Amino acid sequence: EAQVVASGGGSVSDGGSLTLSCTASQTSYNNFCMAWFRQIQGKQREYVAAIATDGSTKYSDSVGGRFSASLDNTKNTRYLQMNSLKPEDSATYYCAWMAGACYSKTVPYDYGFWGQGTQVTVSS
Repeated sequence: EAQVVASGGGSVSDGGSLTLSCTASQTSYNNFCMAWFRQIQGKQREYVAAIATDGSTKYSDSVGGRFSASLDNTKNTRYLQMNSLKPEDSATYYCAWMAGACYSKTVPYDYGFWGQGTQVTVSS
């Protein structure tokens, strides 16, 4: 089990940058996968990126090269640096936690614990 707390997000102009943070607490697991999904109202939740405890990362094709995940294991915190943001990146972003390695877990069903959503708005 884990509690996931998200922070960051906000509003930027096209081409701007934002950083999302996700902290896992109340967990006995030192090895876990933290992923980010995003959702536009009325649409399915979309996989964005994930980072494992060993620092290995995976990105969706839509954000690869623009987004970068990193971690601070001393704080159980993961970061998603979002650069070159586009209006189509606007969505509610969610952190998702899963014990163990990330492998190719890219569907919401794979993740058992979620942070609260944080809004990212990119204006043109």
